[in-house]
Amino acid sequence: MKFILASVCGFFFFSAAAQEPADTSLVGKKVITLSEVVVNNKLNVPAFIDQVKNDSSFYKAFRNLRIIGFTALNDIRMLDKKGNLQASLKSRTQQYRKHNCRFMNTLEETVTGDFYDEHHNYNYYTAQMYASLFFTKDSVCNENNIVTGYAFNAKDKSGMEKHKEQLKMLFFNPGKRISGLPFMSNKTAIYDDDIAERYDMRIDMEDYNNSSCYVFTQKVKPGYEGKVVLDEMITWFNDSTMEVVARKYALSYSAMVYNFKVNMEVQMTNFNGLTVPNLIRYVGNWKAITKKRESGVFTATLFDFK
Repeated sequence: MKFILASVCGFFFFSAAAQEPADTSLVGKKVITLSEVVVNNKLNVPAFIDQVKNDSSFYKAFRNLRIIGFTALNDIRMLDKKGNLQASLKSRTQQYRKHNCRFMNTLEETVTGDFYDEHHNYNYYTAQMYASLFFTKDSVCNENNIVTGYAFNAKDKSGMEKHKEQLKMLFFNPGKRISGLPFMSNKTAIYDDDIAERYDMRIDMEDYNNSSCYVFTQKVKPGYEGKVVLDEMITWFNDSTMEVVARKYALSYSAMVYNFKVNMEVQMTNFNGLTVPNLIRYVGNWKAITKKRESGVFTATLFDFK
């Protein structure tokens, strides 16, 4: 049995007995379907949504990688128009820390196609983005994992660095308004009333990797495809800590200056009290007006944390 939560000016939580069936028309832009187990668990839904909107645990998990060592298996595959392999990189890298600095060693590497140019630079924007997230070319010192007060800012950046910052916003803060993205900045703020009405939202509970989790699902309603950036996002939150345990999301957009269609998945694990990603998957393609279309698949598997 399902119960419905609806609101007109904010979220109002009704008792289970007073709620109507899921298919009943309700006035309001934010409509959230609650499974029976969530209702029985007496979840404070307004507080939950506020927590989701302001979550920093997902980004902090990646920041935690800056202060520990780990081994990574990297698999990047670039595909041609027909989906055939065009270039690839498979490697095993190891990050270690010493004197408050982090370094990376490449233990194994196999490359095919035109993955690198003659100067050993990346031929593909997708590979550059991957490297900026997971590879360390030189030593990096005096970092921390603090996220309180941190905000992404692309205003003072240009070119590649500006694109990296904007894409990191989409990657780490899906659902937040992103300034400086032509034609789509207002479409990323999925919790604003005018955008929220375009989504079906649901809260459920289930176990994920031996953790009891709230599962929050947001999926674009039929008829609104192409009018949003985030097509679907499923996030598993630990029901005790409210930290993100895993997330799957699909992003797409098409405009004159660029278009993209991307699916991503991130799974977390725990190391010495720190939540860190141990599996990242990406499947997608994108086209910018000054770039050739790129289709790529990558998987990062992280382990042996130290």
